This record gives sequence, structure tokens and C-alpha cells, in this order.
Amino acid sequence: MSVLGAMLEHNRIFVDNREYEQFKTDKFPDKNLLVLACMDARLVELLPKAMGLRNGDAKLIKNAGALVTHPWGSVMRSIIVGIYQLRVDEVCVVAHMDCGMNAINPANVLESAMARGVSPQTIETLRAAGIDLDNWLRGFTNVEDSVRHTVGVIRQHPLVPRDIPVHGLVIHPETGALKLVVDGRPGAES
Repeated sequence: MSVLGAMLEHNRIFVDNREYEQFKTDKFPDKNLLVLACMDARLVELLPKAMGLRNGDAKLIKNAGALVTHPWGSVMRSIIVGIYQLRVDEVCVVAHMDCGMNAINPANVLESAMARGVSPQTIETLRAAGIDLDNWLRGFTNVEDSVRHTVGVIRQHPLVPRDIPVHGLVIHPETGALKLVVDGRPGAES
């Protein structure tokens, strides 16, 4: 059975057995918290448990590296919507040690894309259109600096109110230990 087939069969049983009832909540986070975290598979269950979060406690945005790469991109839009429409009043950026975005090589990513059928002409067309693929695919070399940068992008956004604390943390992907990098509380030392 395919992954999709197994997932759909599991879902049928899940719904038939009404297992969803234990997860009922509304769209507003109980802790008024939004977490931007890395999409690393090791963090799917570990991150919420390590942070003491249960279903309904927080809005969770996941992407490669827990990065805000553009102040007007979809991640930043989601943060803004969370603040103004979903009662978010605190933001945590949580990256992790041993991240795949640490020193990712854009040339290797593009080579892999071509090996999977993306034509060199497509890549050249994108470059000619002004898309800086190397910068767009670039990761980071220091996870704590990356967290500080992303926290700064969020804090400095013109649509983020100054009274919203934006914290930065790094989680250990095996133990769940959290290291505070930026304390976003007013007057806190970062």
C-alpha cells in the first residue's frame, strides 16, 4: 500500500472511531502564542512536548530552517494574520541544532533539481527573470545568528506592534532541550 493509501485508510478508521474528539478546540490559540519552527521531522512531536504545548495552545508555522526570508512573504503574512485576527500576542522562533539548512549548498540543490528533470534552460530562465536562486536557496552557517536575524525581521516589520514579544530559541533535536537566544520580553537582555 502507498503512503497515501495507508494514510487515507488510517484516517477512515480515525474518523469512524471518533478519535478526533480529544483534539477539539477552536481557531484561537489558548496560550495566544505563535511558533515559527523548522519543518525537521524530528520535531513533529518533540517540539510541542518540549515546549509544553497541547493541541489548541499555539499557532504553528513550519518551514525549512524556521526562517523569515522575505518581510512580505507568506510566513510573515501568517504571523501578521495571527496577531490581528487570531489573538496571537507572543511569537517564538525555534530553530534547532543539526539543521539541514545549516550551510546548505544552493548549487547542490539545483544539481539535484536537474537530476530530477528540471531543465538547465528553466534554471537559466529563472535567473534571467531576476530570480536570485543562489540567495533564495541559501541557508545559514550559525543557527543562533539565524534565529537572531529572523527575530529581527519580525520585530522590525512595520505591521508588527511593538508590544508583541518575539523570542528566539534553539532546540536540541534529540533531547528537546531549549536554549534561549533572544528574550523578547520588554526590557529583557537579549
